[in-house]
Amino acid sequence: MKSKYVILASALLISVATFAQKDQIKAAEKALKGGNSQEAVTILQGAESVMANATDAEKAQFFFVKGNALLDLANKKVETGKNLSLAAKSYEDLLAVEKTSKRDKYSSQATASILDIKYKLINSAVEDTKVGKHADGAKKLYDAYLLDKKDTINLYYSASTYVNAKDYDTALKLYYDLKTLNYSGKGISYSATNKLTGQEDTYGTANERDMAVKIGTAEKPKTEIIPSKRGEIYKNIALILVQNGKKDEAKKAISDARKANPEDTSLILTEANLYLETKDYETYKKLIAEVLEKNPNDADLVFNLGVISANAKNPVDAEKYYKRVMEINPKYTNAYINLAALKLEDEKIIIDEMNKLTTSTKDMKRYEELKTKRQNLFRSTIPFLQKAVELDPANIDVAKTLLNVYSALEMTAEYKALKDKIKK
Repeated sequence: MKSKYVILASALLISVATFAQKDQIKAAEKALKGGNSQEAVTILQGAESVMANATDAEKAQFFFVKGNALLDLANKKVETGKNLSLAAKSYEDLLAVEKTSKRDKYSSQATASILDIKYKLINSAVEDTKVGKHADGAKKLYDAYLLDKKDTINLYYSASTYVNAKDYDTALKLYYDLKTLNYSGKGISYSATNKLTGQEDTYGTANERDMAVKIGTAEKPKTEIIPSKRGEIYKNIALILVQNGKKDEAKKAISDARKANPEDTSLILTEANLYLETKDYETYKKLIAEVLEKNPNDADLVFNLGVISANAKNPVDAEKYYKRVMEINPKYTNAYINLAALKLEDEKIIIDEMNKLTTSTKDMKRYEELKTKRQNLFRSTIPFLQKAVELDPANIDVAKTLLNVYSALEMTAEYKALKDKIKK
């Protein structure tokens, strides 16, 4: 007889707990509808401890309301990154419950919300990086990747942003993930400007993008060829390993990458750069020769050789490569800009020497020689700067550099003509 009372009491306790769960979920829903999403979250936190005994329907409702409340907080700029991630987790828990119970009451709404959160995380990450909050941005991009692992580019961007945050260990881990996935990033990008936000949105297919333009939610559609990022990924793996004192591991990483991707010429450049970093100049020269043998007329590759040579403080080779780029593609703007910049680097050496001179007869003679040398240096950059301005008139920095050269050489007519052109 006594055992029956015990069973009855237990049933009563479970019943009371069930009613409490339902009441708390309803109270949270009411708070959310009233615009008090923080109160809704607090109410639901109080119910979490007893949710293990809830029915699948109650669990689904609980996760749905919790996700909505957290998403509302994020939309109100309350700990945006944290609440977006927590909301996504709640929606994913909901999907798992309804998949197990074979019910589909909230799943479609939850799926749509997860997609919304993914893009909110990406946009928030972009805003973070604009103000130098690279670590926050990298975390959000990684969370966006976890929500949709098919969209691997967010893993790549997360790794790159962790590099900017100087969190090299996390970046290295993500780069290894990309390597395991054999990610290249090569493809075609379909984008358009979102009329509501003014930001550029990327679409999975041309049809999706064109539909958004057609219905009027987007404008200015763009289609771009995306080159392989594999070389950059392996290069960053190698550079981080070098920085960590693991040069042999870095060399092996590049060697393995080349074996796996024999046609990816950018990896040869990466390997060459690595041997340059470790001051193995003979291997470096050998690899550079291999690059030129494979693609003597590839303007991008030859341009990169110019950059590598400039970084190696080898201006003679750098100038040779930049001029070769101009021969291959006379409209390659960056070759003209880089060659002008390369020449202008010598100005500092001249100025430093001029500043050390005294007013003695000997020093004044040397001063005039250096002044002439500086003027000749400026004159040598004019053809390249003029061509760069012609090819890219919107590049204000290049135009300003040319203005400074004209001013230094007292080329008043040319200065005024360019100044008037910029104003227009």
